[in-house]
Amino acid sequence: MGNNPITLHPSPFTLHCFFLLLLVALVAGCSALRLTYRQADALLAWRANEYFDLNPLQRHDLDVRLERLLAWHRYEQLPDYAVFTRAAIARVQQSLNRDDVVWLIEGVKARYRVIVNRGSGDAAAMLATLEPEQINALQKQWHKVNRKFANQNELDGSVEERKRARLKKTLDRIQDWTGGLTYAQEQKIAALLDAIPLIEHLRHADRIRRQQEFLQLLEMRANPQEFRPKLRAWLLDWESGRAPAYARLSGEVYAKRIEFYLAVDKLLTPGQRQIVLHRLQEYADDFHALAEKPQRAGS
Repeated sequence: MGNNPITLHPSPFTLHCFFLLLLVALVAGCSALRLTYRQADALLAWRANEYFDLNPLQRHDLDVRLERLLAWHRYEQLPDYAVFTRAAIARVQQSLNRDDVVWLIEGVKARYRVIVNRGSGDAAAMLATLEPEQINALQKQWHKVNRKFANQNELDGSVEERKRARLKKTLDRIQDWTGGLTYAQEQKIAALLDAIPLIEHLRHADRIRRQQEFLQLLEMRANPQEFRPKLRAWLLDWESGRAPAYARLSGEVYAKRIEFYLAVDKLLTPGQRQIVLHRLQEYADDFHALAEKPQRAGS
């Protein structure tokens, strides 16, 4: 995984989607969490089929593996997510410091690693069944996703257009948590963000590099002893093989992003902080409720 505390690169296989179930609690609307999680098996199967155009036998195998992995995740991992979120609440109640932000980032990374370590074997087994035409389907889907990323980030535009696109995404993300922002707050956030180097064009190039690495990995999918550990390492290590310019700027952006969100935290009004705390509490409650095992009849 990269150092960016906000954006995680999309993985081309379903394991990334499992991690997205956690990220729902970090970047998405809280009202959808329980509904999204309870439909996770169908959503993840749909996502895998979108990328690989699975045949009926593969879809059945995926359903079985998803059911097993999601049961583990729901009843063994979500209680930990609830504890993690409640700890975040305690930190957010006061003004954040750098250690708080690093703790949050590292906490998310650690939970991603748990999921990969548990599920990468199933991912390898599924990928081993891919036919050449399904890999072609994957590449076509990548082309669409890459084009969407380029459009959303105005990568073909001027520096000012790219900055405006980044600002819009950042303001939307912050307002997802705080409710509305005042015009004065938006102007201050824009000034703070302007000090962070633009890096989306390098991220885009690195996404394509990672995709090519994945294709090379797939060439060894018939050899599970070689394929499984290399797939697991590929899922865990986002930074290996980066271009020098991207590696250097990633570290700089990471540090500046932390300072940026500390500055944004100081801009929050008491009312906005209460909105953040309320949403975090809703997530903690949802994690706790989802992790409760159903009562057996007659028990």
